[in-house]
Amino acid sequence: MDTLFWLILAVASVWSILYFRLSLVISTIIMAALTLIWTQFSDASIILKTSVWIVFTAVSVPLNILSLRRNLLSSKILDLFRSVMPPMSQTEREALEAGSVWWDGELFSGAPNWNILLNTPKPQLSKEEQDFLDGPTEQLCQMLDDWNITHERRDLPPETWQFIKDNGFFGMIIPKRYGGLEFSALAHSSVVTKIASRSVTAAVTVMVPNSLGPAELILHYGSDEQKDHYLQRLATGKEIPCFALTSADAGSDAAAMTDTGIVCRKEFNGEKDVLGILLNWEKRYITLGPVATVLGLAFKLYDPDKIIGDTEELGITCALIPTDTKGVEIGARHFPLDSAFLNGPNRGKDVFIPMDWVIGGQSQVGKGWGMLMESLAVGRSISLPALSIGAAKLVCRATGAYARIRTQFKLPIGKFEGIEEVLARIAGATYMMCATRTLTTSAVDMGEKPSVISAIVKYNMTEWMRTLVNDGMDIHGGSGICLGPRNVLGRAYQTLPVSITVEGANILTRSLIIFGQGAIRCHPYVLKEMEAANEKNNSKAVVDFDRALFAHIGFAMSNGARALFLGLTKARFVKAPVNNQAAYYYKQLTRNSSAFALVADVAMLVLGGGLKRKEKLSGRLADILSHMYMTSATLKRFEDQGHPVEDLPMLRWACENSLREMQQSFDKILINFPNKVVARILRSLIFPLGKSYTGPTDALGKKAASILLNRSETRDRLTKGIYIPIDYVPNSNDPMGRLEYALRCIITAEPVERRLIAAQKIGTVVGHDKQSLLDSALKEKILSQDDIEVIIKADKARQAAIMVDEFDADYFKQTKTATENTEATKECA
Repeated sequence: MDTLFWLILAVASVWSILYFRLSLVISTIIMAALTLIWTQFSDASIILKTSVWIVFTAVSVPLNILSLRRNLLSSKILDLFRSVMPPMSQTEREALEAGSVWWDGELFSGAPNWNILLNTPKPQLSKEEQDFLDGPTEQLCQMLDDWNITHERRDLPPETWQFIKDNGFFGMIIPKRYGGLEFSALAHSSVVTKIASRSVTAAVTVMVPNSLGPAELILHYGSDEQKDHYLQRLATGKEIPCFALTSADAGSDAAAMTDTGIVCRKEFNGEKDVLGILLNWEKRYITLGPVATVLGLAFKLYDPDKIIGDTEELGITCALIPTDTKGVEIGARHFPLDSAFLNGPNRGKDVFIPMDWVIGGQSQVGKGWGMLMESLAVGRSISLPALSIGAAKLVCRATGAYARIRTQFKLPIGKFEGIEEVLARIAGATYMMCATRTLTTSAVDMGEKPSVISAIVKYNMTEWMRTLVNDGMDIHGGSGICLGPRNVLGRAYQTLPVSITVEGANILTRSLIIFGQGAIRCHPYVLKEMEAANEKNNSKAVVDFDRALFAHIGFAMSNGARALFLGLTKARFVKAPVNNQAAYYYKQLTRNSSAFALVADVAMLVLGGGLKRKEKLSGRLADILSHMYMTSATLKRFEDQGHPVEDLPMLRWACENSLREMQQSFDKILINFPNKVVARILRSLIFPLGKSYTGPTDALGKKAASILLNRSETRDRLTKGIYIPIDYVPNSNDPMGRLEYALRCIITAEPVERRLIAAQKIGTVVGHDKQSLLDSALKEKILSQDDIEVIIKADKARQAAIMVDEFDADYFKQTKTATENTEATKECA
């Protein structure tokens, strides 16, 4: 009994040290005190006591005497670490150094500090930004006829282009001193979201100059001369920008870029011996390329004659080139999946540019990849998530209305359990997407450049958009696949792969970037260990490596202890930062953070550099990190909005779904982990009581789905920020307005319809069709004439909403080609 008591006390002490992450010195003092107490009061033999003290001293003394620890252990481990550390390319190094670590670092810690999240300022638009949304953005949406743009014109009308330029849509990120709007990231995102709910073509046209375009690069890296020359012209639309990055053979592999520049001296504009670059390139998939007046170009720069330095290969460089420069060839157009936004190739043959056309001038030569990685964080954090949110909210609003309007077997199809399940996913996922968007833009507005988070939101928002638009198409059925002015989702469905593909293809973003970059950037110690290993001063390297290594060991052991305890207790005893219905989910995220940190560490230890080739494992780790981030964003939104009880079904659906997804990802990692012994140990620590997350229940899904089927403040709050025609009239040709009008009419008519059906069931009202039933109800005084008018109005609205377009046989004989329209746009530009 004595032995069992001391054993339990020892285990409890070690666990407490690890769980609360006490320092090595304090841990040693505690264990020394415990050993001393054990020596004094236990019944153990003198031999055992002496042996324990010998072992304790042999371990604790070298660990706590730094000079001894560094000489005996750290220096040897550093040599081993250097020998097994995988080689890193320059582009990989620059990608790792780009951007900043924020909340993603807390999620990687195993014990997130929730106050950091909850103290993040609540996202809010300024009056000027809100006025722009309610004014010019609303006006632009009213001007947009998506069928005319995408099918008949294959381009925005000239008056729309002019409106966009005149109202500063191209200058949202440009400071006011240069004539721009100087909007916050939230406002930038909100503008794109609203336009996207009306026209993907217009949204892409607006978002590209404000994301990965010359303006972003000039603003942060350009010379004063470049800022003064270009920013005002870009803000007012006098210049139309594009950025040419993608090469035919390189794609996402920048290191394989075949576009080159050679440092040389040539004559330029009548001036001899000008220092510059001779360029040759061929790019494709360049949005706004066909009408651009200034081309941002990424290329590999070489200096074979060593004119500007001692190095021949200078690295990826970015330059600004007016498209009328001799040798620049702007291709016609690509045709991306029946979309109408302007996209096309460009190329250059022996194009000479002066050195001061390099973004930032000669001092920025070779720094282009780092520039692009930082700027990509903006595009991934703002533009594509905004496009995705616009589509998701549109699906919510339109599909919820359609499911209430459309009937089968005398019942709104939204009441069928199969469709109810899909509607619940649409509502819950959109709630999570909205939360993720606003949290991420808040980070950008605080000055963060969240490179890992930007990859998370780009991948997950566009994938959710793909899921939800497909869900909406399933419910809309035939009315979804028949294109025409009445179709509300068809074009969004057609353009889904565009968002999936651009700014980092989703497959690679998930399998290589999110965890591959996050494991090093967000981990509290791995990057420090790598930096120490690359340190040229070996004495400093050993000191830095020792500090990081032993902190890392304690971190890993702590996460193992935390994961086991939180698994055994199901995180019941974790302190949540709130005291409301969301508290449970904070606790479960803390549990999953500890498990994730443990698995990530073990994976890096066991697999080493080979982990980046285990893309399936890396992708599943990315899924866990993604769901932790999105769930924490969802909890933050709930708090920011005053935790309205009406939003609980959506909050709970989103959180329950993410917990199940994380559990499945952990399970797949452990099933497929190369070392089966390690996998079994990890499983016993993470799932000591088995898998417990079951996902959203059917009852919860029913509540979430009902939000989309009814007109309410909750539905309005969920879909706030998209374009909804306010003054819709029955004969208008706006598909969203038609659905909204029909929904109002049908909800108004439903109580009257129920009285008619009840009377029909008991035989008071008889008839062989709707009109005869109404006549009978009027005769029997079941319904008044006003009641009948309400039903007739609802029936007409329903028919108008579910009808699809039909065309004459010769309608599709176009009189104007897409190329002709592009030429007209060039003249406008």
